[in-house]
Amino acid sequence: MHNPLEQFLIKPIIKLDFFGYDISFTNSSLCMAIVSFSLCVFMIFVAKYLKVVPSKTQAFFESLHGLIVNMIRDNVGEAGIKFFPIIFSIFLFVLFANLLGMLPYSFTVTSHIAVTFALAIFLFSMITITGFAMHGRHFLKLFLPDGIPLWLAPLIIVIEICAYITKPFSLALRLAANMTAGHILLKVMASFAVSMWAIFKLAPIVVVTMLIGFEFCIALLQSYIFAILTCVYLNDAVNLH
Repeated sequence: MHNPLEQFLIKPIIKLDFFGYDISFTNSSLCMAIVSFSLCVFMIFVAKYLKVVPSKTQAFFESLHGLIVNMIRDNVGEAGIKFFPIIFSIFLFVLFANLLGMLPYSFTVTSHIAVTFALAIFLFSMITITGFAMHGRHFLKLFLPDGIPLWLAPLIIVIEICAYITKPFSLALRLAANMTAGHILLKVMASFAVSMWAIFKLAPIVVVTMLIGFEFCIALLQSYIFAILTCVYLNDAVNLH
């Protein structure tokens, strides 16, 4: 049985060195470039060929557009619609990266905490800057809700600050852990199917087929969860809840 963790190894394609720092173009970089390029091509194609009676591709993106708009309105309100471009972009990037990772000989960039944490830190920074830009120093009231007794305030402030700081960690770990666990399970079951005798191969093949379908659902679900948690955190900055 092959090591199921081999699929997560980052391998350099073009080795580059910048003053002692390794900035090589890797398989992870390649997959992120493919995802970004594919998104640009799809969106340009859809925008250029809009029809009154939508094609399947247009209908697909319109359904995703409606999904994110409703998500923002439900969790942030009308004031959050201005943040639609960034939330929609993050949602599509995570979705396409998850789906690309399901293809043979590809690489799942969202299984690496470095990628998911970079996305989470970017969103966390944007949300924090938005909070201060909209409310000024009153944004700090987020760490001390109204009605808290004065003697309890220091403890509540520490708890709220810790909870706020851990948000990007939970956002990043949830996505990376789910994508990693699913791909490891697929690799293990596929190895069983290869190593077993022919008469016993049917059972693991059926299980692997079912797991592949399940993983496609997980890919969509995790991108949705990533986007909706972003909206929930954004709501704290916009509405100070």
